[in-house]
Amino acid sequence: MSEHQEVASKEKYGMVIDLDKCTGCGACTVACLSENNHYVREDESDKLHSVTWMKVYKVTNGEPFPNTKVAFIPRPCMHCDHHTPCVSVCPVMATDYNPLTGIVSQIYTRCIGCRYCVGACPYHARYFNWWDPVWPEGMHKLLNPDMSPRMRGVAEKCSFCNHRLQKAKDKAYVEGRKELKDGEYVTACAEACPTRAITFGNMKDPESAIAKLIKSPGAFRLLEKLGTQPKVYYLSNESWIRELGDNALGRKKRGGLA
Repeated sequence: MSEHQEVASKEKYGMVIDLDKCTGCGACTVACLSENNHYVREDESDKLHSVTWMKVYKVTNGEPFPNTKVAFIPRPCMHCDHHTPCVSVCPVMATDYNPLTGIVSQIYTRCIGCRYCVGACPYHARYFNWWDPVWPEGMHKLLNPDMSPRMRGVAEKCSFCNHRLQKAKDKAYVEGRKELKDGEYVTACAEACPTRAITFGNMKDPESAIAKLIKSPGAFRLLEKLGTQPKVYYLSNESWIRELGDNALGRKKRGGLA
């Protein structure tokens, strides 16, 4: 698939995660589960069949004690900006790139469950629903009405809480505005992070917090050598973390998943 055609838009949403602030508490994961109506099976021991849009990886620098260093890497969908792998392989356009916002969408009712997107995503950010959701009695009253639950047989992923974007735009329209202010549209994970390690916003707004953070010296993206140009950036002052982010193998100091 060729590079996405640039359109005249003032919006391109992305995320910056400061790994030096992340404690691995998992609040972002829980917030994502609650916001997007994820169900939990009775037996979650088989993690190959679990659905976790925001997954937190624990990594280490590979050094023996007492020189061991540990970090946590939250991984949502990267919302790739170039040669988006999942969009490239979907035969029914159940997933698509929105040039107006930069968000990679997912239309569940159009998905045929072929799972090409799951295999194509180099970040393992896509999941397949093997079972219909089962809610304990009364729990359906606690579901988020802005987000539809997914049925069995479809693929799903992080949507940057796209329904929150629609609500923010509706609010701006009522107030007579066409453009959103920085901070009006934030994802559930960014809102819930207790250490404020996650920053979300419009990368095309030069005054936004995220536009300034992505220019930081310690900014990097996962597997950047693939050329997918993810819109999720990471920050760290630790060189070994930045090396792991691009899958730096063969180095003298090898780290990896703990």
